[in-house]
Amino acid sequence: MDQEQHKLVFLGNPRPPHAHASQHIPCYHSNTMTKAIFITPLNLTTTTTNSNNMASPTETLLSLALHLLNHIKILELTVAFMVFIAIHTVRSKKHHGLPVYPVLGMLPSLLSALKTNTYEWLTQVLNRQNGTFTFKGPWFTSLNCIITSDPANLEHLLKTKFSSFPKGEFFRDTVRDLLGDGIFNADNEAWQRQRKTASIEFHSSRFRKLTTESLFELVHKRLLPVLDSCAKKSIAIDLQDVLLRLTFDNVCMIAFGVDPGCSQPHLPDIPFAKAFEDATEATVLRFVTPVCVWKTMRFLNLGAEKKLNESIKKVDEFARSVIRARKKELSLKTHHDECQKPDLLTVFIKLKDENGEAYSDKFLRDICVNFILAGRDTSSVALSWFFWLLDQNPNVEERILEEICRVVNQRESSKKGDFGNSFIFWPEEVKKMDYLHAALSEALRLYPSVPVDHKEVVEDGAFPDGTKLKKGTKVIYAIYAMGRMESIWGEDCKEFKPERWLRSDGQFMSESAYKFTAFNGGPRLCLGKDFAYYQMKYAAASIIFRYHVKVVENHPVLPKLALTLYMKHGLKVNIQRRQFPEIQKYFD
Repeated sequence: MDQEQHKLVFLGNPRPPHAHASQHIPCYHSNTMTKAIFITPLNLTTTTTNSNNMASPTETLLSLALHLLNHIKILELTVAFMVFIAIHTVRSKKHHGLPVYPVLGMLPSLLSALKTNTYEWLTQVLNRQNGTFTFKGPWFTSLNCIITSDPANLEHLLKTKFSSFPKGEFFRDTVRDLLGDGIFNADNEAWQRQRKTASIEFHSSRFRKLTTESLFELVHKRLLPVLDSCAKKSIAIDLQDVLLRLTFDNVCMIAFGVDPGCSQPHLPDIPFAKAFEDATEATVLRFVTPVCVWKTMRFLNLGAEKKLNESIKKVDEFARSVIRARKKELSLKTHHDECQKPDLLTVFIKLKDENGEAYSDKFLRDICVNFILAGRDTSSVALSWFFWLLDQNPNVEERILEEICRVVNQRESSKKGDFGNSFIFWPEEVKKMDYLHAALSEALRLYPSVPVDHKEVVEDGAFPDGTKLKKGTKVIYAIYAMGRMESIWGEDCKEFKPERWLRSDGQFMSESAYKFTAFNGGPRLCLGKDFAYYQMKYAAASIIFRYHVKVVENHPVLPKLALTLYMKHGLKVNIQRRQFPEIQKYFD
């Protein structure tokens, strides 16, 4: 037999052509004695007995094709899976309003929205879905919920079937560390008992006197001097911060009977105020975080939960010190002196619980913290957006100024006095400012202080729009989105038009609480609604009558993700004193 000649075809890691035969032991076919073809993931080796008897090119190509086929199958499967996901995502977005990803649900869309304006994103989704859609969270999480901005649905859950939609265990558990068992976190009898007591006090003459007198003092001795100083020095100021300080002092005087002094002319840092704001910010993050995650972080005292824990300790320390001082003060006073104290803390200290026992310090703390949350943020945040909107709509500002002057002009000449910081508006004059009332309502329609709220379903049912409700389902009603729904407010819903709130004779015209839900509706309608309007109108009129408020050029204005609709970067403004001829023309 002739000497064997070898021909090698190498793929992957080739073998040198001069390699010795002992380095590679071939297999032989029984008939042709041709060495078999070896196929491995890394190489393809073909040897023949001689040049006249080597494997055909067809066999070589077939082997190569078999090798590549394994890789092509994997590629095809990958492409097919990606195409399936893409088609499923497009179809789910059309049907559900947002893409629904395997395992993750709609979470990727939410995380993306958190980087921008979450409330505008939610508004767009609700507009596409005719006002209601189901948010599907990741598997095995608590983020599944129904989100609605349909007025008929809101009337159903806030009024018609009120008892079927409590705050629910999820909400209470999420905010309990901050709000405890206070009125905004309570249900059933605990809520009814607190609301009844607060309602009686809110409508008492002594309470109304406290609110008007404290507001007058804060506006004229603190707010106006601060603004006047900025005007004289020509320096910009964060108006949102100033207004938050004002309303914080005001509500603390009403709830605790103490004045923290946040709005003093030098604008001091008050640890309790800072801790309270940090606590609310950290609490809202829990609503967009899986329960198991934030509870683990709380247990390990990490991240936002660590910040929340530290902030609540400062809030509790302040509350306990005030409660101790008030109890000691009341124990040393006569019955007549006790009756003169109209703040909520004093009222609840003197009451008994269902067992005839005095309320615990923990319960008293919860009561006051809840009312501070309501009274501090809602008015100041609303006023911040109001002044930003006035800067965008100077014609509205001019009409408000004209109305203020017209109301004041009804006074007797001898009682008009000068128009400096000592000039005050009488309560009955504030009530006559209908256009100002309409402008504030329009600001609240577009920028509600509480942008979303939460309920939980306790029995199976359905919304008027046909949405099925299962027991345990969380329901979020999007108040911010409601103000931007054409189906509710018409094609001009995104425009700032106070006139939509006025009758033909210029008198203010209220809207349904289920269309304009800035103050909630049904049995949980805000107890402090009237006071909030008075507070906002008095502060706004006092500022507009004396100053031009101009937003600093190019100042970014975006809502912040929080329990209330803070401006993310505050509201930097320049204050300019009005010239006397500007208001005098309305008196001539």
